[in-house]
Amino acid sequence: MPAELPDLNRLRLFVAVAETGGFTAAAVRLGLAKAVVSQQVARLEAELGVTLLTRTTRRVVLTEAGAAFLARCTLPLQQLEDAMLQLDAIAHEPRGVLRMTAPGDYAATVLAPALAAFRQRHPALSFDVIASHEILDLVEGRIDLAIRMGWLQDSSLRAVKLADFEQWVVAAPGPAAASVQHPLDLAQQDWIAVSLLPSPRVWQFAGPGGEACTVRMAAGSEANSPTTVQALVAAGAGMSILPDFMVRDAVAQGTLLRLLAQWQLPQAGIYAVYPAGRHLPAKVRGFIDFFRDWLAAGPVVAGHRSRG
Repeated sequence: MPAELPDLNRLRLFVAVAETGGFTAAAVRLGLAKAVVSQQVARLEAELGVTLLTRTTRRVVLTEAGAAFLARCTLPLQQLEDAMLQLDAIAHEPRGVLRMTAPGDYAATVLAPALAAFRQRHPALSFDVIASHEILDLVEGRIDLAIRMGWLQDSSLRAVKLADFEQWVVAAPGPAAASVQHPLDLAQQDWIAVSLLPSPRVWQFAGPGGEACTVRMAAGSEANSPTTVQALVAAGAGMSILPDFMVRDAVAQGTLLRLLAQWQLPQAGIYAVYPAGRHLPAKVRGFIDFFRDWLAAGPVVAGHRSRG
């Protein structure tokens, strides 16, 4: 028994010679020089310590050992080639199942239409979406991709920024909204906090002329869903700060008002996060590129693209 397994390429050449009945025909099939095929098969025999082929001036014949060896190695080689072809397809064409996670509200309103459009381009791909505001362990959960928002913490994961978004102070039309002329006025208003945030009631504003201030909002209502917060604000339960892509349409329609537009809040990002690895699967790489372009084309809320 050889100390090491034989070279797989030499096995492939041996099988080609055996199947075609000669070195010339095998060389033509493989696109190699006849001398290369003959030399590599001879090296294979030397590695194995067995004569696999009997060579004559007119033809090549399998020895008894060669026939037995061919019978055992043909199927595994074919399976290996099939596996390599499948890997090549996976590496270059999105297919299989893309398992991903995103915040629940964002998954429903923004991610879902993008996924539908991406699958129309790649029908061999399907999705397994985990809509959750929790920061899931991608490796343990065998998750290919996460969409995360805000400000990323340091980790061993890789991240690609897809887009930036602004945060807007919003309120329902009415006297309370009209009374807010400065960020400090917000501290006196009914406030609805997005409890998912690390400091949902403390906000830093940067204003015209370099003015800056930090506002601590009054204690009040809160919800762990930005969509629910938006609904509460629209119903007149209080004011809040929400991502621009969520409320842009409502502001354009007049059901919500954007307050203090001349003041800036910290800009946040939308990120694609995935486990570190040497090779990024085509399904992950393809969707990251697609989703970045999708976001750049304009806001999408509840499946409808707008140009607000």
